[in-house]
Amino acid sequence: MKKIVLMAMMMATGYSAMAQEIETTVATDVVSSYIWRGQDLGSTAIQPTLGVEYKGLSLTAWGSYGLADPSDTKEFDLTLAYSAGGFNIGITDYWFNAGQDPDARYFKYDAHGTNHVFEATVGYDFGLASLQWYTNFSGNDGVNKDGKRAYSSYVEANVPFKLAAVDWTATAGAVPFATDFYGTTGFAVTNLALKATKDIKVTDSFSIPVFGQVVANPCSQKAYLVFGLTIQP
Repeated sequence: MKKIVLMAMMMATGYSAMAQEIETTVATDVVSSYIWRGQDLGSTAIQPTLGVEYKGLSLTAWGSYGLADPSDTKEFDLTLAYSAGGFNIGITDYWFNAGQDPDARYFKYDAHGTNHVFEATVGYDFGLASLQWYTNFSGNDGVNKDGKRAYSSYVEANVPFKLAAVDWTATAGAVPFATDFYGTTGFAVTNLALKATKDIKVTDSFSIPVFGQVVANPCSQKAYLVFGLTIQP
């Protein structure tokens, strides 16, 4: 009996220690427009995040819901990722309200009738800069110039820096191959951005990060100015 009690206490202690190491993220962004990798996906939107992370392994749910225009993109993403040091790898299941299924059913995974897009990513943060590669490997991917699955890919470099007490990030993103998923006919630079973030102090223990971002898409000849804020308890 004593052994059983001791084992139970050890298991409870181990579980308690693990629970203390689990980090939880609950937050939401509110943005003036939803610009993703240089593409315009809608106007004013709320974008909630819910995630858990344990020793580099994370599971994150993220969504985007238009506040001004009912026809704007609705999105629900699940990402399973692992990071160690500067290295990271992950898989994302994107779901959009528009796609191959006119009824926009979340649980429809038919190869030629789904609104899900599955993407793999790998990257490395070198400190002064980070580099990330993304490739769609299944679901509602785009097609290339021959009408075949494009395995649409996107590569992005980010350089963070600080200027005048403000956190800045410079971004350059490109699509290496032709795909109608990103609207390219070959290699194309689709995302050049500069983002500034600053915390606005509300109380001694609570602040709200606000950000402004200039985004240009040389491929589509479009440019955007985005404002947003993050609410996180």
